Amino acid sequence: MRSPPAANQHSIDTKAINMEQRIEFTREMKRDYTILIPNMLPVHLKLIKSVFELHGYRMELLENEGPEVVEAGLKYVHNDTCYPALLCIGQFISALQSGKYDVHRTALIITQTGGGCRASNYIFLLRKALKKAGLGFVPVISLNPLGMEKNSGFRITLTLFLQAMMMILYADVLMCLKNQVEPYEDEAETCARLMESWAARLTEQFRRDPRLAALRFRANLGRIARDFDRVPHTPAEKIQVGIVGEIYVKYSQLANNHLERFLLSQGCEVHVPGLMGFLLNALDHNIDDVNLYGGSRLKKAGVQVVMRWADHIERVIARSIRDNCRLEPPAPYRVTRRKLGGVLGVGCKMGEGWLLTAEMCELIDSGVPNIVCVQPFGCLPNHIAGKGTIRALREKYPSANIVPIDYDPGATRVNQENRLKLMLSVAREKVGGAGLG
Repeated sequence: MRSPPAANQHSIDTKAINMEQRIEFTREMKRDYTILIPNMLPVHLKLIKSVFELHGYRMELLENEGPEVVEAGLKYVHNDTCYPALLCIGQFISALQSGKYDVHRTALIITQTGGGCRASNYIFLLRKALKKAGLGFVPVISLNPLGMEKNSGFRITLTLFLQAMMMILYADVLMCLKNQVEPYEDEAETCARLMESWAARLTEQFRRDPRLAALRFRANLGRIARDFDRVPHTPAEKIQVGIVGEIYVKYSQLANNHLERFLLSQGCEVHVPGLMGFLLNALDHNIDDVNLYGGSRLKKAGVQVVMRWADHIERVIARSIRDNCRLEPPAPYRVTRRKLGGVLGVGCKMGEGWLLTAEMCELIDSGVPNIVCVQPFGCLPNHIAGKGTIRALREKYPSANIVPIDYDPGATRVNQENRLKLMLSVAREKVGGAGLG
């Protein structure tokens, strides 16, 4: 009788097939290929892109929007797939088919988390879609922290990683300060121009002397804070609105139908939690896993060292901003975690997990009771940690005014905006805000 195959034989064979079909991004490609980036975080990715360009990569942040992106996604991705995957893949394929790029000198990059979210499989869906569209020869680079896929022409060195992380910190600060000043600026686009100016200055500092740029971190924060504080503005009463939810829909203008711009037009001051909290939360899961289920104490100790260093950096950011302006710094991760209380357990970690709930708690405690919880339709983890906790949050915070909004190809912008207007009308009634907005 033939002996049964080894238990892991299927996974080994599947991996071999995938590796055989994968088009590697080689050293030769690095010289003349343009790498396209899906536009999830407009502020952050512009700064991160500049770091990669300093290390010899040619990159472009995609700006294409419109129905053709959704149509391309629907054409090449199964419509049961979550909305962010459909948009990312649709944006890539629409760009490649636009005629703007030499498809034989173009590569794509996409994140791969390795976690339980379906986002870990976007890269395989993308390759399948490219093949279906006749573009299977286009290399797809996996940007991941676990070394799941390697390319000879794309390496995340320690220097590149640290510079990118520093740019994320800067981007969080720029986004936070901009959101506090923009609704009151006397001249439209003043804050937007200031952000562009600082993005160019930070990139130039890294280009000239990366070590000196790192030493200027605290001084730069002080200058950024003073610059935003000096923006000519007129004080006014605004509705305070926070945005939380699935990470792609929360930040991507393409995915949330320019939600921030709409809220600004309705007389709101918008608050969006930064990206660093999301990254630290992913790291913090390693500690929670050991505490809840057991595991390597050495690994836990190593992660705790990194978390303490990150906490120190966040304290530096908070002090630098408060010492130089009237504006509030981004909420530190340790504060956001503490705000969770007993609403949800830290073992709930799929998708944004408990962090989504904690961000709502932190916003309400900081004077932002009106919250838009954005979710792609069918994203079960976010429906549980977002929509599923609203009742508990309202019991804990009677003033909470939370509206969940679903985003998918079948959800109309008019319907979404009508629900937002209803939420804002409730907010105005609660504050007696006749004439607000």
